[in-house]
Amino acid sequence: MDKSALEIALGDEAATQLFGEDISLAVRPGDLIRLEGDLGAGKTTLARALIRAMAGDPDLEVPSPTFTLVQSYELRIPVHHLDLYRLADPDEIDELGIDELAGSGAILVEWPERAGDRLPAASLIIRIEQEGGSRRATVSGEPAALARLRRSLAIRSFLRDAGWGQGHRRFLLGDASTRAYETVETEQGVRILMNAPKQPDGPPIRDGKPYSQIAHLAESVLPFVAIDEALRSEGFCAPEVYAADIDSGLLLIEHLGSGSFLSPEGEPVRERYEEAARLLAAIHVKPWSEEICTSADAKHAIPRYDRGAMMIEVELVTDWYMPYATGRPPEASVRGEFLDAWNAVFDRLENAETSLVLRDYHSPNLIWREERQGLDRLGLVDFQDAMIGPAAYDVASLAMDARVTIPAELERAIVQAYVEARTAAGPFDRSGFEEAYAIMAAQRNSKILGIFVRLDRRDGKPQYLKHLPRIRAYLGRALAHPSLAPVAQFYRHHGLLEETAA
Repeated sequence: MDKSALEIALGDEAATQLFGEDISLAVRPGDLIRLEGDLGAGKTTLARALIRAMAGDPDLEVPSPTFTLVQSYELRIPVHHLDLYRLADPDEIDELGIDELAGSGAILVEWPERAGDRLPAASLIIRIEQEGGSRRATVSGEPAALARLRRSLAIRSFLRDAGWGQGHRRFLLGDASTRAYETVETEQGVRILMNAPKQPDGPPIRDGKPYSQIAHLAESVLPFVAIDEALRSEGFCAPEVYAADIDSGLLLIEHLGSGSFLSPEGEPVRERYEEAARLLAAIHVKPWSEEICTSADAKHAIPRYDRGAMMIEVELVTDWYMPYATGRPPEASVRGEFLDAWNAVFDRLENAETSLVLRDYHSPNLIWREERQGLDRLGLVDFQDAMIGPAAYDVASLAMDARVTIPAELERAIVQAYVEARTAAGPFDRSGFEEAYAIMAAQRNSKILGIFVRLDRRDGKPQYLKHLPRIRAYLGRALAHPSLAPVAQFYRHHGLLEETAA
């Protein structure tokens, strides 16, 4: 047997269904999975479990495509289920449009041997055999697909060690970052699985360091655990961590709910954004240690949101957004002009108030808990990249929500709710805050312009480009503050706030 192959014992029908769920979390567009085995081996049971898991519907009708040959499902990743048992001749496979199906999703094929050599290369080959009253699956395939499946099986093992091995796994979230989230459900309830394996460092780009280190991005799940414990110790609603494997990058955490900051029509709800602003005020009046020792005696030093981190983020404008907006990369002299403008602005942050900066404090990462009161009314779920930096940053992140259009009037109301809460709590430098708010709003929205273009051009995710008009509008608001005059002049001179046809 191939030494790289996997062997999985499937003791009963339930184990086969759980294995189908494990495979579903490893599937990617373009995968072709061959399901091999004799009649009654369990190929259709496995296919059904996989499709139902992808659909998030355990009761989804999944008929066997024995007579239709192909059954397609428009899911998170489209899935095409083929049963070739009745294929009369391998040449008939051409009529099914396999290449087109592979281009639009993933393919599961039962009885693939009936197609001879007419199928594309398989990502995974799963052979199921009966062993007495149980089954055994042998899995081989392409190294990348096998690695994904091994990771999914490692997650199942982690859940088993945590007492949740029989949990039903469903994809929850995962796109723009290296982290992915699942729900895990048993009779005990629902929990969240965070899957955040340590990523290899990218190439050094400055002072021998990769982008992730300069920008102080979390390189393991330890920062999440540390910041989580710090927030919870101060009474804020962050999820309890039930099980952790720091080395593997796996956490099983509390499900805080699914309450949105948006109305059923997709509009921002003023009350919720204002409440989130008041919560930030409560965070910012607390003293935060820059080194955290967790309950497991692990130490995490919260990084400083220093000039190097701020600058490497805004340079995403010259690296990605300017070539997109102007059709050509900027010359060295233009880059120098850009850096000079931002350095002049960053000089003004020298005396800005600093606090714990959660970094992505906006609607996708905030859970509205209608039935709760006080600090428990808002759940916090994304803070592993937290730093110590200008307190105004998170206010700007909230009031200029990257994923939701916040009208100028609502932005002012959100900021006012924060200012009133800070003023009520003690001495507060409103003028200094307003300057820092404008600077960090311009910095953040500049960074996002570059990130969204990078997601399109480098990562093949054009859906992020639809957000650019909103981000440009936010940036225009921020640049109106007098302190940003050098940056505003640069952006306007180079046409960076205008709509592009690129």
